[in-house]
Parts: sequence; structure tokens; C-alpha cells
Amino acid sequence: MTLESDTKPTVEEKHRPMLKFALEIGPLLVFFFSNIRAEWLAETFPALSAVGGPLLIATALFMVATVISLIVSKIVFKHLPVMPFVSGLVVLVFGSLSIWLQDETFIKMKPTIVNALFGVALLGGLFFGKALLGYVFNAAFNLDALGWKKLSFRWGLFFLFLAVLNEVVWRNFSDDVWVNFKVWGTMPITLIFTFAQMPLIMRHTVSDAAAETKP
Repeated sequence: MTLESDTKPTVEEKHRPMLKFALEIGPLLVFFFSNIRAEWLAETFPALSAVGGPLLIATALFMVATVISLIVSKIVFKHLPVMPFVSGLVVLVFGSLSIWLQDETFIKMKPTIVNALFGVALLGGLFFGKALLGYVFNAAFNLDALGWKKLSFRWGLFFLFLAVLNEVVWRNFSDDVWVNFKVWGTMPITLIFTFAQMPLIMRHTVSDAAAETKP
């Protein structure tokens, strides 16, 4: 098994960006709609009622969708994207704990753990002189070293912000509010933050010709 950070971007990744995006966002949508329709799903498929309440049913289907997404990514793109892969592992571990112990706390803490992990990894990498974001987004952008360092620092802080925000939401609001925020709140916030980085990206983008002449 190879991860995206271990290889150069494949031809499939360059020509199928929408499929890559759909595979990454698909499991979240499954989680959202499964939570909304959990009672209907339990009635239609009685075996699901053994999983637990609505959130746990949604968690089980979220886990299945995550595994399918990673398998399709491996088949189509020849390797696994780092962030969805790590997030998927945490989903499987915390989702399994939630269902096994019938405790929704574990799956609610999953975004906190994942975002904190990414934030610490990015900032820690900079401390040791490594801009790790360059290994993750190498298929999307071609930046100089300073650009990757700045972007890694900003994303590191942003991931820590998302971790704190998730803790605030799930500890102070209902399950439905948390699920809605996880899908329809986190996504717009992330998109806004991403677009806000475009000026930095444009300033530090290296042309393909210049990149090829580098030793």
C-alpha cells in the first residue's frame, strides 16, 4: 500500500479531481443522511436496530462508506490520500468503540482527535524544518519552499481551531446540531479558509518549467 505523500500525483488524480472530491466528501454525506433517516433505516433493515440509536446507526454506515471510499481511491488513483486515510483509520477505531460500548462520545471526539493530530503534525513538522503540507497537496499546488512553510503553519493553526470548535459544539449542543455542524458547518468554514489562502498560493506558485529545471 502506498500513500499519496510517498508518490508523485498520478495522471488519474490530475484528470479526475471531482471524483477525488466526491470520494472524500461522500462518507460525510452518508453520515448526515443516515442520521436523519436512522429510524426508517432501522425499520427497513431490522438488523441495523441492533447497532444502537440513530447516531450509532449513522456511525456504522459512515464506517462502511469510509472503507468503500478508500478502496475505490486505491483502485482508481493507485494510492491512498493521506488525510482521508488517517481520518478513515480514526473513524474505524472510534466508530467501533462507540458501537461496542454503546457510547456516542467516541465518534463525537473523532473530529477533535483527527484535527488535533493534523494540526500538531503540521506545526511539529515546521519545528523540525519540514513543511509536511507539501507532501499532502503536491497534486494540487506547486509552491516554493517558503510558500509550503507558510501554508503549513496556517493550516496547522486552522486544524487546531477546528479541534477546539468541535469540542465546543458536541459538548454544548444536541446530537442533531452536532451532525449538521459537522457536515454543513465545518465544510463551509474550511472552504472559506481555503479560498482565503489563494493570494499566498498565487504569490508562491512555481511554474512547471521552473520546477523541472530544479536539481
